[in-house]
Amino acid sequence: RLAKMNLAIRGIDGRIEQGDTFHNDRFPDLKADYILANPPFNMKEWGGERLREDKRWKFGVPPVRNANFAWVQHIIHHLAPTGYAGFVLANGSMSSNQSGEGEIRKNIIEADLVDCMVALPDKLFYSTQIPACLWFLARDKSGRPPAGQKKPLRDRRGEVLFIDARRMGRMVDRVHRELTDEEIQRIGRTYHAWRGEPDAGEYRDVPGFCKSATLAEIRQHGYVLTPGRYVGAEVQDEDDEPFEEKMQRLVAELRKQQAEAAKLDEAIWKNLEELGYGNSAS
Repeated sequence: RLAKMNLAIRGIDGRIEQGDTFHNDRFPDLKADYILANPPFNMKEWGGERLREDKRWKFGVPPVRNANFAWVQHIIHHLAPTGYAGFVLANGSMSSNQSGEGEIRKNIIEADLVDCMVALPDKLFYSTQIPACLWFLARDKSGRPPAGQKKPLRDRRGEVLFIDARRMGRMVDRVHRELTDEEIQRIGRTYHAWRGEPDAGEYRDVPGFCKSATLAEIRQHGYVLTPGRYVGAEVQDEDDEPFEEKMQRLVAELRKQQAEAAKLDEAIWKNLEELGYGNSAS
């Protein structure tokens, strides 16, 4: 009922069915052009032991005690031939090698389905403190226009975009952070430019923020999809001050601070003596 109200408020017409995604898929034959999802993180009790032979596990059988890659493969299974998917997962999905997860991730990468990975800052969610990331998948990265569009995109086969947004956002209270509209737009513009969307501008790697990596580079990193592995360090502003001048300035500041410290010490001892404690410290 809440889902129907949510769609109605936004003027969206949709078919909603109540069921278990893994054990009672109400849309078994659906092939979607676009999929958005925010599945539960690191879900342990999902009944995976009863789905060892499921046809959705094309890239490997997911662990019984963690549904992350069950969600990923369920989404892939329902993508149309030119479909796109975007979803939120726990950070561990980018690097975990437990219970065959690394092999599943490797197979998905080698199938060239991963389009973009975004590392998010912490404290974004009210319901969990688990760090999260964004996965963007594409069935066809050859540049064919996505559903509903006429203009082709750039051929991105053999490439993955990595965006490190961990330093973005501002704290709105002691335990919660929010991304600003400008930061969200920057992430979106970067992805759109990399895909070669019309009027999105020219894409360029930005050290510390974004990097277009090849499958060969990802293989060298052991199929880990953590953006920090690829984007490198942020370029610092060059310091044009000559070394000798800098040292003279720092030494002068040190002498000034030492003189001020000596004055403070003298004032402290004077106050102690007035209180009758100065002699006992000598």
